[in-house]
Amino acid sequence: MVKSQKKLDFWFWVKVLVVGFMLIFLFYPFCTLITRSFFSKNAAGFTLENYIRFFTKKYYYNALGRSLFVSVVTTLTTLVVGVPIAYVMSRYNVAGKRFIHIFIIMSLMSPPFIGAYSWITLFGRSGFITSLFANIGIHLPSIYGKMGIIIVFTFKLFPYVYLYTSGAMGSIDSSLEEAAENLGSNKFRRLWTITLPVVLPSIAAGAIMVFMTSLADFGTPMLIGEGYMVLPVLVYNEYMSEIGGNAHLASALSVIIVLCSTTVLLVQKYYVSRKNYVMTAMRPPKEEVLRGFKRFLVTFPVMLVTFVGILPQIVVLITSFIKCDFTGFQKGFSLGSYITIFNRLWTNIRNTFVFSTVAIVFIIALGMLISYIVVRQKGVAGQLMDLIIMFPFVIPGAVLGISLIVAFNKPPVILTGTALIIIIAFVVRKLPYTVRSGSAFLQQMDPSVEEASISLGVSPMKTFGKVTARLMAPGVLSGAILSWITCINELSSSVMLYGGKTSTISVAIYTEVVRNSYGTAAALASILTVSTVVMLLIFLKVSKGKVSIV
Repeated sequence: MVKSQKKLDFWFWVKVLVVGFMLIFLFYPFCTLITRSFFSKNAAGFTLENYIRFFTKKYYYNALGRSLFVSVVTTLTTLVVGVPIAYVMSRYNVAGKRFIHIFIIMSLMSPPFIGAYSWITLFGRSGFITSLFANIGIHLPSIYGKMGIIIVFTFKLFPYVYLYTSGAMGSIDSSLEEAAENLGSNKFRRLWTITLPVVLPSIAAGAIMVFMTSLADFGTPMLIGEGYMVLPVLVYNEYMSEIGGNAHLASALSVIIVLCSTTVLLVQKYYVSRKNYVMTAMRPPKEEVLRGFKRFLVTFPVMLVTFVGILPQIVVLITSFIKCDFTGFQKGFSLGSYITIFNRLWTNIRNTFVFSTVAIVFIIALGMLISYIVVRQKGVAGQLMDLIIMFPFVIPGAVLGISLIVAFNKPPVILTGTALIIIIAFVVRKLPYTVRSGSAFLQQMDPSVEEASISLGVSPMKTFGKVTARLMAPGVLSGAILSWITCINELSSSVMLYGGKTSTISVAIYTEVVRNSYGTAAALASILTVSTVVMLLIFLKVSKGKVSIV
């Protein structure tokens, strides 16, 4: 009875701690944001002016329509690209399959809006490839505008669809397809009527990630939109306007973005819940061995798409060594850009790694505790905890940034402009990666080990620290590495929260690109790229394929 009470006390206070943290730094800021959206500097008291203005002014509701258009089209294009690649990679002996898989993941984990910047370098008005074609009298279409945004998003985000779909296709029960084959169904019909419907929940999961990411993205539309205003950029402009921002209207726009994200997520969950299939994964499909020209036919398209996906990072790395001045790029290579950033922007570099590392310490501690509650503490508490932790996926980074500013920009707690508020934003936004990874790892562990420890008189708290935590460490560490990668690459919330002394690499890249200092921007982005590659390789080493990247 005493042991049971201790167990209750320990995990009760853990739940209080976690829920309290999320209430203070997620729900309270968001509720404050909602409240502010119903006030206006032009009217006294409670008012719907901001929402009326949004739905009656073409400039505002057009931004929502453009955001939804870009997100829907991007989702469709990533499905067209990602699903075939997932099928080919899971069913055929594609040459260099392991390296292709790593490169695809690297393209997903690339630094912020690096794709947009690289495509400008190649296909902008003075881009390298644009200039080459112009010299022979061929004028390429503009990379700016909605089509440019969609192209960049497609090659940046198709890995979501690929990773979810390939994982599902690799674990499907092959007896289903064999039964269809025995009944005379050809390969295409089996794919269309058996394979795709079975893996549809995974495809939908990848698609929803693409939709929500593209809907919330700020950097890419900001750089290459050129007048094609989408909602996240509009939020930023309204809040940060040099001629006097409208925080109340920005709050209303933020609420509208979250409502759109939540609605789409709920529709996806409802649809997937009606399409789930239960099967055994004891007989996964066998890899079909192709030779000669047939192998080339399946390998070349995959390699081509992968190359385009990883091209931005290659371009940035090369650009960082090109000698340049204020008039543009010069011939030759040098380390000038790196010397410049270490002399002028060292604070940004230091801040990025210090803030991310501090955030990861809290993410690991909270992630380990929350993973245990979600998996081992069955019932309402575990489900509620899981729902709370996944809520940040619905909130775009810029919206979270504005929420924290609105909530903590006045007494008794003023955090705006401090390092602490950026670290808090990192923890709130990136915690789900570690929780998901730790939960997946813990589900594979036999709880009898913990039960044996407790039955021998060890308290639940000590059992968790000495037994459970050590066993689930690889899974939590894998998720923490991914959280760290996304922290150092974070832009959307950082660009809203930073101050003069708390600017990060991502913010500096954005600033340098806006100033046309492409060399220093490339050097900063290269630092993030190298850091991302190193940590990604560590992740693959630590997880050993046991933990999914998504």
